[in-house]
Parts: sequence; structure tokens; C-alpha cells
Amino acid sequence: MKMKKVAVLGAGRMGAGIAQVTAQGGFHVILRDLQTAVVKDALGLIERNLDRSIAEGQLTALDKAEIMGRIQGTTDLNSVREADLVIESVVENMAVKKQIFAELDNICHEHAILATNTSSLSINEIAAATKRTDRILGMHFHNPVPYTKPVELVRGLHTSTETLETAKQFASAINKSHVVVERESPGFIMNRILVPFLNEAIFLLSEGIASREDIDKCIRDGLGLAQGPLEIADAMGLDKLHEVIVSFYEEFRDPKYRPPMYLTSLVRSGHLGKKSGKGFYDYSN
Repeated sequence: MKMKKVAVLGAGRMGAGIAQVTAQGGFHVILRDLQTAVVKDALGLIERNLDRSIAEGQLTALDKAEIMGRIQGTTDLNSVREADLVIESVVENMAVKKQIFAELDNICHEHAILATNTSSLSINEIAAATKRTDRILGMHFHNPVPYTKPVELVRGLHTSTETLETAKQFASAINKSHVVVERESPGFIMNRILVPFLNEAIFLLSEGIASREDIDKCIRDGLGLAQGPLEIADAMGLDKLHEVIVSFYEEFRDPKYRPPMYLTSLVRSGHLGKKSGKGFYDYSN
């Protein structure tokens, strides 16, 4: 199926990033959220990202104008009716996602592919809310979307080969490297490895084994990473990380996936990392 129009549901940082790279790939994009202010903020973020690319010599002002011209912000769910592909990137909550997919199943044309950007929830359970289980799959992007290459394409039990091939072609068109997750499992590839890694670093800190600075320094220097695990966690958002850890624990019932109480306390206190100004580190200055 040849795609021309792509809808992105959820205009947070992830949704904005998906919309940006999709528009840069030449597709017309409908970026939808419940609140006008959120949509405006997302369009502003996309503009700033493109300005950065212009400053680095990767784009021209004309390129930016053409890309922004391909993005339509809206709060109207019915505006996604003609989309060939819908990528859902809303809150990581199964009840919310199932409701959205049921609505999309009724709104979108019968050939449309519906994808979820979930990082941990069941593709099969989401697909079961629709009558088009063969055209449902996971399409997990990584944050920040404009600056990371991989996208995980996750097959549900009934995802058709045609749907998967179309998703591969789309990923290539937006300059992403795709990997295929042959069957659903919490966290897929990236988060299945990354989340326990971050979780263990938080346990080390909470047990007083080492300072936050030394934990991050050891991993940065030892593995050649740009950031240490606690820095990565702050950048991800501690609330988001906590949600994923809890979902892993609920799925696997393995104590190695339990969230550290220290992380839970930070989230309850509103210390969510960079986005709130404070997490493991203080970003208020």
C-alpha cells in the first residue's frame, strides 16, 4: 500500500518527534492532541528542532518551510479519517489505548494501518479492541525521535506480512533503521535491556553503594557512553521510567523488575527529571 497521509495521535515530545521525521520524509502529517495548547507547543518544538538543523547546515530555510507546511495540527479526531497510517503515541495506559484504537477502527478507512508507539504494553490486547487485527502493529520509536535511528516494528499475533512490509518501507522513507520484534514481549528489544540497566543503577544509588556522579562516571567511561544511567533516566522522565518498570513487574512477576522505592518517592514528589527541573540531578539553574 502506498502511503501519502500519516496521522500521529499525541503531541507530546515523542509525538512531535514522530510528526517531524514523518514530514521530513515527505508525508503529509496530521498531528492531533486533546488540547490546542499542547499541539501549539509541539509545533514550536518541531520548529526549534528544524532551526537547529539549519544552524548545523543540514537544512535550509526553504526545507523548513516545506516541512512545516506538511504538518497540520488539530484537536479533531475525525481529521485522521483519511490517514493511510495512524501512529498512536499517547499516555502509556492500556485502557486509554484500547479506547483510542476502538475509535480509530470506526473512523479510519478499512485499509488504514494502526500502529502504537507503546514501549511496554501488549500489542495483541490493543489489537483486540479493533476488527482489523491484521493491520495492527507496534512501531516503537526512541527518544529523542529526530536524533535516534532505530524503530522497533513489533508483530502482533495476527499482524499480516503485508502490514509489516509496509511499515518497513515507511521506516526507510523517514530515514530510520528498523528491527523486527517477531512476537510481543514487554519492552521489546531496547527497553528489555535498557530498563533493568537503569533500574540497577537506581538501586545502587538508593543503597548508598556509590554517589550518583560516580555511578554515571563509571558507566560513561567504562562503556564509552555519552551519558550515565542516572542521566539517561532523568532525560527519559522518571515517571515514564517508573511506569515501564511497574508494567514489567506486573507482566513478568519477577522481583528483578521491581521499582526501587527511591524512584517511586521521587515520582510521587514530582521530581521527574529534566522536564520538571529536578530528578537525580538538579536542572533548575
